[in-house]
Amino acid sequence: MKLTVERPFADPEAAARKLVEIAKSIDAVQDGRIYIEKINAPFLYTLKATGPEFGAGISHAVERAWLELHESGTYVRLLSGPQ
Repeated sequence: MKLTVERPFADPEAAARKLVEIAKSIDAVQDGRIYIEKINAPFLYTLKATGPEFGAGISHAVERAWLELHESGTYVRLLSGPQ
């Protein structure tokens, strides 16, 4: 008997790819900035992901140099996407 449901974004790679996809769909403001809430809200509320999945996805995207996260945590910039 299976007691838990598989989480599509439990894998940081999958979460990072989805976050980059969301970020690409948003018009950037000054200097290519994309405010974090613009990618946070669709990921958490529309896709029903969790906060830890969001954090792991952002961290993975930064490690892979797909996104640049500002030290304040208020915005990201697209660097390159997943290949």
